[in-house]
Amino acid sequence: MVEDEVKATPLSQPKPFYPRIARQRGWQGVVVVRVGIDEAGQTCHVAVRDSSGHAVLDEAALETVRQWRFSPARQGGRAVASAIDVPIRFSLTEG
Repeated sequence: MVEDEVKATPLSQPKPFYPRIARQRGWQGVVVVRVGIDEAGQTCHVAVRDSSGHAVLDEAALETVRQWRFSPARQGGRAVASAIDVPIRFSLTEG
């Protein structure tokens, strides 16, 4: 990374809703979401990069990250569009 380059960082990170069916069936996993972030720090695109193995958890992760807000990436002091990978963990034993 170049010295005057700063990656986008989350400012607001609401926690994911754990779907009832996934809890009932004991489904857990990590979804890695690829997030496109515009120059204003708004989420402009989300996609599953690595699936949890359960479509309902993958969709819950996408819905969650769509609500996040970011401090945009910066290059040479200017805000720029970027993309980052965000892991979303679904665990029955955590919080």
